[in-house]
Amino acid sequence: MAWDRNQMAARAAKELRDGYYVNLGIGIPTLVANNIPDGMTVTLQSENGMLGIGPFPYAGEEDPDLINAGKQTISELPSSVYFSSADSFAMIRGGHIDLTVLGAMEVAENGDIANWMIPGKMIKGMGGAMDLVAGVKKIIVVMEHTSKNGDPKFIPACTLPLTGRNAVGMIVTDLAVFQRPDPVTPFELIEMAPGVTIAEIAAKTTAHFRVEGAIGRT
Repeated sequence: MAWDRNQMAARAAKELRDGYYVNLGIGIPTLVANNIPDGMTVTLQSENGMLGIGPFPYAGEEDPDLINAGKQTISELPSSVYFSSADSFAMIRGGHIDLTVLGAMEVAENGDIANWMIPGKMIKGMGGAMDLVAGVKKIIVVMEHTSKNGDPKFIPACTLPLTGRNAVGMIVTDLAVFQRPDPVTPFELIEMAPGVTIAEIAAKTTAHFRVEGAIGRT
């Protein structure tokens, strides 16, 4: 049985560590905010100028002026601070963010990521993804394993315009988790959703990855 969106976010949240400064991308990654382990202090940062983001507000308690970079309503904490987007990007570019969780349309087996545009389709802008993949210490991608039409999204080489090269260290999909310890080591399958088999993952993946230390897709 594949993981749902919240379960994917909860799995990504297991990579958080006490004291981390973390940036969450739009889509599934925003759900990580609701899955921070109890007793752990993690400070969430947003490109639009906020440090210290709380969970999503309860229905009826939303403040339309309090939003994240994806324009979703959020809550604040007693420790929240506000500043310009220029200062926010300075934090990112200066290497002060420990981890970012991003969505993606494609991830290549060498860690390339494409998540900001599809040629021919109108976009609102590239956002902060290119700065994040260049300036943040660890990049986790959370995405559906395949596109809406069933095409694999973890592939040998990205076909869409790149956000960054050789940047991704972990991939969490609805079927599995892949990880690599460094930029030159191939991704390894380290976890599967309940009931999902290696054969199913292989059928829905064109990228090469390791299984128990052996390179391959089966």
